[in-house]
Amino acid sequence: MLLPLQAYPATFVIVSSVVLYISRGAIRRPRSHGFSRFFAVECIFGLIWINLPVWGDDPLLTSSQFVAQVLLIASIWLPLHAVRQLRRVGQPSGGARQDEALLGFEKTTRLVTTGAFRYIRHPMYTALICLAWGVFLQRFTWLGLLLVLASTALLFVTAMREEDECLAHFGEAYRQYMARTRRFVPFLF
Repeated sequence: MLLPLQAYPATFVIVSSVVLYISRGAIRRPRSHGFSRFFAVECIFGLIWINLPVWGDDPLLTSSQFVAQVLLIASIWLPLHAVRQLRRVGQPSGGARQDEALLGFEKTTRLVTTGAFRYIRHPMYTALICLAWGVFLQRFTWLGLLLVLASTALLFVTAMREEDECLAHFGEAYRQYMARTRRFVPFLF
């Protein structure tokens, strides 16, 4: 056990409050991609919360634990790489994209098609899906299954809404980018 059991609800509320504060611009715009992303992240926090008491029990002893560990490792690397690419190549600027629903690193002025973005359009959402399933596979519960399916569906909606936003901002260049890349899994989906 990582934390005393009585600390879980308070920790959940504190972390959720921080995410709510960061997402406040998107929460005001229900049609933005950040709106559904907020709820996907909350589902993932719920998964972590219900699985925290058994986190890491018998690591790698079952096939589901092994798959969980692989997914969790993928969920660490992808977002770090993606944010780096967005900042370095995308050249974010608040002046170019005056959208309160976008986080700072999302206000890119150039379309990013290098690194992981060369193969998939949404490496950060792929990472969140990997995180959700990796956490879920720590221990099966019906509530966990509901949360992992909800977070996956919400991240799919998030990706579709973000694609609409990118088409509006980048136009034909983004349409061509969509034609040569996959949404979440290179060469497959």
